[in-house]
Amino acid sequence: MEQLKINGVEKQFEQGIPATVAALLDELGFDSATVVAEVDGAIIKREDFAVTRLKKGQNIELLRFVGGG
Repeated sequence: MEQLKINGVEKQFEQGIPATVAALLDELGFDSATVVAEVDGAIIKREDFAVTRLKKGQNIELLRFVGGG
């Protein structure tokens, strides 16, 4: 079973880790328009989510922006 560390928590993927940041966001149910993603300390541009490949053991930080008042 492959895993990623997402926001400090180990997450295991039985079918293999998602291929890209965009695929990971889809699997987690996040809207890519409201997320900032960092992979192993590097901020990923939103337009690069679909081409940024993931591999097991990486550290992912996801920040979601939520409107409110």
